[in-house]
Order: sequence, then C-alpha cells, then structure tokens
Amino acid sequence: MKFATLYSLLLSAFIMNSGCKKDEAQPAHEYHAHIHSPNTVDKHLNDALDIEVDFEDHTGNTVHHIQIRIYNKLTLAEVYLMPSEPHVHATSGEYTFTDTFDLTEANGITPDSDWVLEAKVWGEEDGELEEVETVEFHVQP
Repeated sequence: MKFATLYSLLLSAFIMNSGCKKDEAQPAHEYHAHIHSPNTVDKHLNDALDIEVDFEDHTGNTVHHIQIRIYNKLTLAEVYLMPSEPHVHATSGEYTFTDTFDLTEANGITPDSDWVLEAKVWGEEDGELEEVETVEFHVQP
C-alpha cells in the first residue's frame, strides 16, 4: 500500500513539473521592413518617386518573400505592385528593394490625393510571420 501511495505521489509530481517546464520555441524569423524612401513630405504630380526599402530577418535567416504596393488611401485603388515575383530568397538575412515610380495621371495618380506605400515581408508560406510597414504621403497638383 505504501508503495502505491509513494508511486502516485511521484507520478503526480512528475506530471505537474513537466507541465510547467515547457519552453517556448524561439522564432525562426524576425522580419522587419524599413522604408527609407519615400517619406511623408508632400509630393507633386509628375514627380519621380524614389522607393528604397530594406527587408531584414533580425535572426539572420532567409528573407523569403517581399512585396511593395502603392494605393490610394481613400479609394484603395492600387497603382503599384512590385516585385512581379515576390519570392526573393535572400539567404543573407537582408534584401534591399529600390525602384522609381512616376507620379503621373497615366500611372493612376490623381492630384490632391493621399497615398500609402506598403512594404510587406513574410516567410515561406503565404502570410507566415508577415510584417507590414507603411508610409503615407500626399500628392499635390
């Protein structure tokens, strides 16, 4: 009888102890997008908009997917979506995207309107550990 009681106590202690010692797994990725350009200063119709965004995995692992889009803040009409293939697979843990976009009516830009540049980075699967940064700017006539 003493053996059964001792066995039960030891088993209970083991179960309670093992339930409390679960370590949370460290994330395999810690993605960030750092928008260097454009900034929030007003732009003018027909300006050339310089785009520079650094995408990073602060753990040093692979940056898998990126996307940059520009859309109208009010109507959500999208006028820019790059790169055409979002899978960049930068094994160095860093990827810099640069481009220039003309703020013209031919490209869908309307004068006296507000715009959002959105920079997104994510893992191997769509939406995995997704991080999004934005910058807003106004386009004057």
